[in-house]
Amino acid sequence: MERPGNVGALIPHTHDQMQMKTTNVTAASASVGLNIHKGKTKVLKYNIENTNAITCDDETLEDVESFTYLGSIIDEQKESAADVNARIGKASAAFLQLKNIWDSKQLSINIKYTIFNTNVKAVLLYGTETWRINTTITKKA
Repeated sequence: MERPGNVGALIPHTHDQMQMKTTNVTAASASVGLNIHKGKTKVLKYNIENTNAITCDDETLEDVESFTYLGSIIDEQKESAADVNARIGKASAAFLQLKNIWDSKQLSINIKYTIFNTNVKAVLLYGTETWRINTTITKKA
């Protein structure tokens, strides 16, 4: 049985630990009737010198430079620029979807401010607690 949409992360410190954890999760999943979807399983390596592939049931898993995990972009440089840019884009889209609210003469500025905070600002700030801030990102603010 495969369950689409399930997300998990293994965070080992060495290549050998990564392979061992992958093997263990695969075996534990199989023991309860679950299968790892190898086509959707990705490997992102931080500062690991061993470039050998990670396998799952003798099938090589794809190495990637970045991926989205729980709505945030994670990359191998441990930078947050891609995630910040994505958040700005999503917040801009949320703002534009509410054009009729901003143009409304019937709503007070206080109501519009509340709508902005709950529907735009919340989208922009999601995941900020994990961002690695540098001067380039600070200048965007």
